[in-house]
Amino acid sequence: MAMGRALVKFENLHELKRLCHWGPIIALGVITICSTMAMIDAVLWYWPLETPGGSVNFIMLINWTVMILYNYFNAMFVGPGYVPFGWKPEKSQDCVYLQYCKVCQSYKAPRSHHCRKCNRCVMKMDHHCPWINNCCGYQNHAYFTLFLLLAPLGCIHASFIFVMTMYTQLYNRISFGWSSVRIDMSAAKRDPLPIIPFGLSAFAASLFALGLALGTTIAVGMLFIIQMKVILRNKTSIESWIEEKAKDRIQYYHTGEIFIFPYDMGSKWKNIKQVFTWSGIPKGNGLEWPVKEGCHQYSLTVEQLKQKSDKRLRSVRYQAVEDYSGACCPMTKGVKTFFTTPCTEEPRIALSKGDLILATRGLKHWMYGERILDSTTDGETRVRGWFPRNCVEKCQYDSELDQPCSNCYSDQCTGAERCGDEKGNLMV
Repeated sequence: MAMGRALVKFENLHELKRLCHWGPIIALGVITICSTMAMIDAVLWYWPLETPGGSVNFIMLINWTVMILYNYFNAMFVGPGYVPFGWKPEKSQDCVYLQYCKVCQSYKAPRSHHCRKCNRCVMKMDHHCPWINNCCGYQNHAYFTLFLLLAPLGCIHASFIFVMTMYTQLYNRISFGWSSVRIDMSAAKRDPLPIIPFGLSAFAASLFALGLALGTTIAVGMLFIIQMKVILRNKTSIESWIEEKAKDRIQYYHTGEIFIFPYDMGSKWKNIKQVFTWSGIPKGNGLEWPVKEGCHQYSLTVEQLKQKSDKRLRSVRYQAVEDYSGACCPMTKGVKTFFTTPCTEEPRIALSKGDLILATRGLKHWMYGERILDSTTDGETRVRGWFPRNCVEKCQYDSELDQPCSNCYSDQCTGAERCGDEKGNLMV
């Protein structure tokens, strides 16, 4: 099995720093509270070693905890797998079908995307998950999905124990009268006496753990359903979004194209086997993928290039009319701006009066775009993020087509050339 590979072999000890993040701290805290309280309450409700049923119940609780933590840490530390620095396809002519990542100094392999959090191009990237403080992708997709399945199942078992514990422990302490209800939180009148006294604090702790377990069951269970929907079609969450944008692009321009997702094997079982294997090691190398008949290895990347070009054509240039510090919830930009800040981990960009920004999408009080750097700026790092709409005003030019290219600043640069490198390949 892959346990030794995943949990023992750390190529870099700095990976342990992933635990120092609010996501893993909260996730492991919930697992610890629910598991610990479930085991304590199991002792109160069922003697673990006195009956076969009690023993099985207690062993199952330990088993849930071990399996949940095993898949959780695998998803975190095995990681998604990254495109090697400097990677390019074997055939140089295939470079025209791929985007080039300036940060990784390599071409983006099919199904890979650059993650701003990890600062790497991730193979078969699904999303960056704050709960594991890592990306979900090619190598850890199965571990992550199994964690999403096991966590609700374990919480359902724990919830049953919490309910039964509170019921059995309070059964002899509640007396119903015609005019009042009396609850006695002293030791239960039970022979033999419980090993652990069930007082008011224990009742409150069990009730709190029950709330955490039920909330986790609903929230994580919904995430599991979402993941299984994309896995059954051999997609990722990002690829589902790309497919939707492809349909919108075709409908907007009335091109008459028919976009076919190339990685759907046509069978749900075959699609599942692309993610889940008995060895725990996914099929392939994460760089090349089997495609359905009628498609080729770069069918999806070609669609991405079209969408990138269309995004540039429809982007709008704005100029900052006042400074913005980059705060998540700015206090000085109005009440509506403060309370409608985007609920996302995407960054905010600080603006100075006079800065030029290329906006690609927006909300009522916020916009998302890229700050245009002048030709004298050192480095090639792009600055993208959200900024308040009332800090900018639209330039007299309606779109980027009416302005010099933000990469080469040439009035003659148009269309797909606008954001390309010296070979004409679109940049990240």
